[in-house]
Amino acid sequence: MAEDNDDPHWMRVALAEAQSAMAEDEVPVGAVLVIDGREVARGHNRTISRCDPSAHAEVLTLRSAAEAAENHRLGGTLYVTLEPCLMCMGALVQARVERLVFATRDPKAGAAVSLYRIAEDDRLNHRFRVDEGPLAEEAAALLRSFFESRRGR
Repeated sequence: MAEDNDDPHWMRVALAEAQSAMAEDEVPVGAVLVIDGREVARGHNRTISRCDPSAHAEVLTLRSAAEAAENHRLGGTLYVTLEPCLMCMGALVQARVERLVFATRDPKAGAAVSLYRIAEDDRLNHRFRVDEGPLAEEAAALLRSFFESRRGR
């Protein structure tokens, strides 16, 4: 992993969003989009509260950023606490994100490195850099805590 100096800072912002998701009884995943060193948008999972299977942190963050920019092509770096799924990786391709940084892998649904490598697929019209690892333990612990509490119900 090639870490940029600001990666831990921005991942902490994404982790704060993940904690907000957990407080709302949503799977604790958070994201923040950064362009030219500035936060453009942030979000967290809201699939349950919105009854929307596409309301993942990444998609909601990209939607907010696109609306603010009045442009569906965004660029920038997306920080997310969990490796994105196939749907979210597709959204990153469409948004022309330049870089993805995620904290912890998702071995069951991850489409950045675990199951697929969408960002590297030369059959697609856009490719981007993927880095993993900043605050991985914190992000994994938050997810474990959430799912352990759900099993205890």
